[in-house]
Amino acid sequence: MKVEREVILSVLEVLAQSFKKFLYEDDEKFLENMKTKNLAGDDISRYQHWEWTQGVGLYGIYQLAQELGRKDFVDFLESFYDKEISLGLPAKNVNTCAPLLTLGLLLKDTGNELYKKTCHEWAEAIIKDFAKTCEGGIQHRTSDSENTGELWDDTLFMTVMFLALMGEIEDSDTYREEARYQFLLHIKYLVDHKTGLLFHGWTFEGHHNFAEALWGRGNCWFTIAVPEYLSIADVQGADRKFLIEALLGQVKALEKYQDQSGMWHTLVDDDTSYLEASATCGFAYGILKAVRLGLIDKKYKDVGLKALEPILKLIDPDGTVNQVSYGTPMGRESKDFYKGIEIKPMPYGQALAMLFLLEVLKA
Repeated sequence: MKVEREVILSVLEVLAQSFKKFLYEDDEKFLENMKTKNLAGDDISRYQHWEWTQGVGLYGIYQLAQELGRKDFVDFLESFYDKEISLGLPAKNVNTCAPLLTLGLLLKDTGNELYKKTCHEWAEAIIKDFAKTCEGGIQHRTSDSENTGELWDDTLFMTVMFLALMGEIEDSDTYREEARYQFLLHIKYLVDHKTGLLFHGWTFEGHHNFAEALWGRGNCWFTIAVPEYLSIADVQGADRKFLIEALLGQVKALEKYQDQSGMWHTLVDDDTSYLEASATCGFAYGILKAVRLGLIDKKYKDVGLKALEPILKLIDPDGTVNQVSYGTPMGRESKDFYKGIEIKPMPYGQALAMLFLLEVLKA
């Protein structure tokens, strides 16, 4: 499918404006849940605009600003962070770390002392305070769930990417080594050796991968995280090769399981599960970026670009991205759990679509 650059730019504009609207809309379902399950016991209003759902979108806006030279988007981001920091940030956990990735990038660009203090404090907390599993993995503790002894594939993007960035900003071998170790450990326990895809999670308490679900959006965090990580951190030698080979194994499986439409299913290997837009955008973005960086063979470019036509059809004129699955906890007993997750417009839908379309421009 050939799409003019101007068309993609116009869609990116409406996606950005739509994300700004979603950023300040309350997720009533999440907030209702937090009334009874807020683990930190702090003010739940602090979580309204500072969770993983917003964090992914902020990263998309930052990438858009950098690629298109949009100072107005940078101003928007700085205004957002200044406001939220002044109001007081929520308790630190894996998911509330997600907005720190973009804050770290703004720190790198500006040297802002407030951003520096905030980022350092959160990076130190990851090292010293975050709950760890056996073998020192970052336990996927969220705002409403302890998840004792559990590794989830979401953690690499939500938390470890920020730590890797801070390793470069502060020239900290402690942060660098911890980020690298988390990537290696998560691959060790989450990769399905039959397919090359990743299971949603692993428990050290039960020593199993729960329902053994090869969940779409969870997998896409890995497709995104590896090329992003290797573009941020100078990883060489055996570790670099190990990461690239794990990514390549996943991409080969994604090529195999890609639907004829160009999308992927919410359970990647199950064509009876619904097609899902956020995972599709994440897969296509990660594949195209990995090709551009020379991490995987250029033949996979066609796999990523095949997703363009169906994704464009799912974006409304107002920037709403349809066919996005709601936030998804661990399916502990059955893969069917994932098939029942609500489809609902969410800010990470706009974010992942922005990242994908930006990479299409570069491709």
